[in-house]
Amino acid sequence: MRVEVYVDGASRGNPGPAGVGGVILSCGREVRRFKRFIGYATNNEAEYHALLTALKLAMEMGARRVVVKSDSELLVKQLRGEYRVRKNNLTPLYDKVMQLLRNFEEFEIRHVSREENKTADRLANEAVDRGLK
Repeated sequence: MRVEVYVDGASRGNPGPAGVGGVILSCGREVRRFKRFIGYATNNEAEYHALLTALKLAMEMGARRVVVKSDSELLVKQLRGEYRVRKNNLTPLYDKVMQLLRNFEEFEIRHVSREENKTADRLANEAVDRGLK
């Protein structure tokens, strides 16, 4: 099974109240949405938490191939090995992602525009709003 995943993280204040959101598609059809308030975090931490959530859900669904789409240039380039992970707060999150990726036969991550990622962005911001209530 192959899934395509759009992920986004949001932080108000950076760091501040943060949330994650995403959409999972299989065969071009939406099969799952998620949004979750994650507490206090930076925007980059929220991006990683969004990816971690998506990978865990993809595993639960039995996916063996995953294509992730994110508007976070930092996340995409770090996972492609184009940027080093320099921030101590991101290293454990990066390590968790790399560990989860061992469960998939294929993994690809692509950078997309904010416009293409607007549903995941909206879900992440809704999670922050819900957490602030």
